[in-house]
Amino acid sequence: MGNKPPSKVDPKILSPKAIQMLKANTNFTEEQIREWHVGFLRDCPSGKLSKDRFIAVYEQFYPSGKAKDFCKYAFSTFDRDNNGTIDFTEFMLAIALTQSGDLDERLALAFDMYDFNNSGLIDTNEMAKVISAMYDLIGEKDRKGEREPKQRAEEIIRICDVTGNKKLSKEEFIAGCKNDPIIRRLLVPNA
Repeated sequence: MGNKPPSKVDPKILSPKAIQMLKANTNFTEEQIREWHVGFLRDCPSGKLSKDRFIAVYEQFYPSGKAKDFCKYAFSTFDRDNNGTIDFTEFMLAIALTQSGDLDERLALAFDMYDFNNSGLIDTNEMAKVISAMYDLIGEKDRKGEREPKQRAEEIIRICDVTGNKKLSKEEFIAGCKNDPIIRRLLVPNA
């Protein structure tokens, strides 16, 4: 009695509440948010960005690389509600964070992408897989010696691991990236 089932929100409609939330959590103006929304709907008429479409967009930006593995990690980071698609709000928060978020926020987002098993720690295998995916994305072929993903991951963890457990917490990852410009450029190129 009196209990209404939750109403479904149409992903194609940009509500005033969504605009206010995005204005409060990004540096975008209402006009910019509306412009992004028009473009988002042009590219994603359903109001949802699928993983396949996400990969296709990345492939346009990195034509000489292979985007699939990198996109697998990035997509799951941006799909905050884990429903298999990225809606406009998730998209805008991701854009804002990757373009203009402060360094700590951007590094925290990168950590979340590396920690794909959501354990709260990054181990050598997780880091090596993402480094390999990043190499694929940019078309990097030289993976020998110190450039080999597992060796590179072990070295980064050795440098940043304060606790000695051979894994990185979010705090260790952020501090390590902030203190070592070479590591930061490798792990978070746009930071």
